[in-house]
Amino acid sequence: MADRESRSDAVTGATHVTREDKDSEEEEDSPCLTGETPSLQELEEVLHSAPRSCHHADEVWPSLILGDMFMSHDKFGLWQLGVTHVLNASHGKLCCKGSDDFYGTTVKYYGVPANDLPTFDLSPFFYPAAEFIHLALTSGGKVFVHCAVGVSRSAALVLAYLMIHHRLSLLSSIRFVQQKRWIFPNRGFLRQLIELDQKLIEQRTK
Repeated sequence: MADRESRSDAVTGATHVTREDKDSEEEEDSPCLTGETPSLQELEEVLHSAPRSCHHADEVWPSLILGDMFMSHDKFGLWQLGVTHVLNASHGKLCCKGSDDFYGTTVKYYGVPANDLPTFDLSPFFYPAAEFIHLALTSGGKVFVHCAVGVSRSAALVLAYLMIHHRLSLLSSIRFVQQKRWIFPNRGFLRQLIELDQKLIEQRTK
């Protein structure tokens, strides 16, 4: 167990997210149930302002790890991190070879065949991906979410999960993840997340 924990620290290069961190963030930066969602330009300014710090894998929420394709190919490293579920936001792309067959029966796999293009509609995958993460975490699992670099496609799905299942606003979700990893979803994904944010705010204020 000690070896697995030391490996985890070495791979992520970052401190783990504790339950206290999460609770504190929810209290200090709770979702804004009234008011307007920040504009695309304002969100990009927030994203640009963060330190550009990324590792192959960073735990951005308790038991939720965001990373890149390099880590996704390291089955032994994922085992040492305690990963039980893998969400691949670049499923079927040449650079990412993840699949049910690749990980075997010990890891549950979900693939999202997204392109990192502003014209790609990622929004149909927001709720299915969020549900995959939610079911994994509530059953005591640990989830590794990745794409090629781990800053755009996979980051957008992690943000959607936090918005849907933890009632965080888009801005709050971005700021929370930024504490652990630099992210920058492309403009198309940001627009889709803005739409999700507005819909969630509308639902919660009815």
